[in-house]
Amino acid sequence: MSAVMRGAAPGEGADAARSNAPAATAPLRVMMVHNAYQQAGGEDGVVAAELALLRSRGHEVHELRRHNDELAAMGPLAAAGQAVWSTASKAQARELIDLTQPDVVHVHNTFSLISPSVYWACAQAGVPVVQTLHNFRLVCPQAMLLRGGKVCEECIGRMPWPALVHGCNPGSRARTAVMLGMVALHRAIGTWQHKVTRYIALNEFCRDKFIQAGLPAHKIVVKPNFVAAGTAVPGTRSGVLFVGRLAPEKGIEVLSEAWRTLVHRAPALALRVAGSGPEERRLQTQHGVTMLGSLGPAAVRAEMQLAQVLVLPSIWYENFPLTLVEAYASGLPVIASRIGALAELVEHGETGLLFEPGDARGLADALQWATRNPAAMLAMGAKARARYDARYTPDINYAQTLAVYRSAIDEAKAAA
Repeated sequence: MSAVMRGAAPGEGADAARSNAPAATAPLRVMMVHNAYQQAGGEDGVVAAELALLRSRGHEVHELRRHNDELAAMGPLAAAGQAVWSTASKAQARELIDLTQPDVVHVHNTFSLISPSVYWACAQAGVPVVQTLHNFRLVCPQAMLLRGGKVCEECIGRMPWPALVHGCNPGSRARTAVMLGMVALHRAIGTWQHKVTRYIALNEFCRDKFIQAGLPAHKIVVKPNFVAAGTAVPGTRSGVLFVGRLAPEKGIEVLSEAWRTLVHRAPALALRVAGSGPEERRLQTQHGVTMLGSLGPAAVRAEMQLAQVLVLPSIWYENFPLTLVEAYASGLPVIASRIGALAELVEHGETGLLFEPGDARGLADALQWATRNPAAMLAMGAKARARYDARYTPDINYAQTLAVYRSAIDEAKAAA
């Protein structure tokens, strides 16, 4: 077992940093908790961005991290036990709390090695906990509310036994059982209800789903993701861009069918695909498609500065794809499925276009309209950038984060 416990302190002095009652404008001591995934994704990027933002503003941030690469050295029973309740992670959390005396603990992901045991360490130390809800794992053992390529809400508001019946984690009923055990245990012992001070949902749609699932409404606040952005480059744009993991839930089959229809109508159209994954084969042999592979942030931003439109054909309830806010920051409009939060985040006819999820012909029609109306798409791109400036900048997100932290700290003090 390995864990990373890191800290960075601003140069404001140890005595001031150890004050137990920070003033409204004083830097906070924050403990960030995150279990990194074997395949890095948007969630890992969000954690890195929030960590850097807090440190850049003078806050003392310490990290408790584990990485799912550790699973390779574990047997299945040991791994299952860690996911449900990790005594080791609880001890590490308490050790770091005692060492750094944080004002607040911000948890991102606990699956599968950290486990919800860390909330109990925080409660025993009297430290408030903020939990960002990056996915639906507290509701759905499969984490995406998706089964058989369709949205499934059977487990919302109930003990998630249907997930085991259906074997919702493809190829691993045992994995489904482990996730069910984790969710069931922590519902039963009150972890979600009583050991988390504030939950962060990424949009109103997701907040409503978590309330339906039984999380306390008064504890859930909305704070979206953010990205840092330069100036959107004006000028001629062309082509369609997809950025993301090439996985079934991302709607790759829908995109493939739509593109096959579209190139018969307009064979000169170009689709550039940045990403990799199990669905690559659906796109890599199609006419007009350029497979770019996985790109770094700078290369993705360069692609976004040149494309006419970004396509997000997801078939699941995306919580808040970073790709979308990156597109807005680049002045790039988005064509997205009218599903879940995407219908909230993309304003049809203003910052992009919406089509019915799974409707390949509808997506083809939207893409064709976009390519035939470049002036309208440029105008939507300008509105997308304005939306970014109004909602998704680092400065705005920093203020929102601090408000959440201070609310959690104040509540913990009042309850003490």
